Amino acid sequence: MDGVIALYKERGMTSHDCISKLRKILHTKKVGHTGTLDPNVDGVLPICIGQATKISEILMQSGKIYRGAITLGVAYDSEDLDGNLIEQVPVTTSLANDQINAALAKLTGDIMQTPPMYSAVKVNGHKLYEYARKGITIEREPRPIHIDHFKQIKPSTYDATAKTQTIYFEVGCSKGTYVRTLAVDFGKQVGLPSVMSDLTRIKSGGFDISQTSTLAEVKAAVDDQNVKAVLHPLAEALADYPIYQLDDSRWGIVSHGGFLDQSICPEKAPVVRLDYQQQVKALYKFDETVGQYRPFRMFLA
Repeated sequence: MDGVIALYKERGMTSHDCISKLRKILHTKKVGHTGTLDPNVDGVLPICIGQATKISEILMQSGKIYRGAITLGVAYDSEDLDGNLIEQVPVTTSLANDQINAALAKLTGDIMQTPPMYSAVKVNGHKLYEYARKGITIEREPRPIHIDHFKQIKPSTYDATAKTQTIYFEVGCSKGTYVRTLAVDFGKQVGLPSVMSDLTRIKSGGFDISQTSTLAEVKAAVDDQNVKAVLHPLAEALADYPIYQLDDSRWGIVSHGGFLDQSICPEKAPVVRLDYQQQVKALYKFDETVGQYRPFRMFLA
């Protein structure tokens, strides 16, 4: 059982909860996720099974896309609605579209972001949220992230009673981006307190939300002895890499972890997928120092 389950993580569950439940459903310990999703966030959580656990880190490096909402006029210590209200400023005049779009545009491209206190980033051996729960604020170093796009997906709404305005957005971002912090930074751009009031991940690890399966659907597939219905094979998960079909001779070299010359990919792509008899057997990475491709990830079992 080797492949990736594009799990639809429901709200109220941790990523660890999903792993634990899948291990029981699939009767295997070789299960690993590709980065966590906060309990109050739903959406795509790729889960690697069997040999595919070797590509967890690769899938984690891929960009992610989220859809959500930013509410202006209120701020929370956790940067989402799970925390405590710490600031409230009435929005007396709602922002116009051009103001919203200009502020979103300023938060695109290569930017620096300071991790929030309520995060799992470690400082001096302790996670930031452990300090935050004790009321301690730690100095954090900003980190480089990349924002592909940050745009409105429908007209904003104004709540005249609460005097808040809610912006509905889609963001494409690199690994390590805190969308909660982007929401807060958006508020800073327009001079108002803000909070991420809703979030769904719609793409991660090359899988979009239309390809996901719930835990219940995975269990039903296993019960029906049809796990293939929810398991995306390695070939699909690694479809973006150039493919080289191994002959018997080169398969012999690869099966013993040997190097291959540049002829397997004259374009000298950084990583090449090696298939043998219609099965993915390895990823090989080009080594400039020796001018050859060497083992990067092996799937020989």
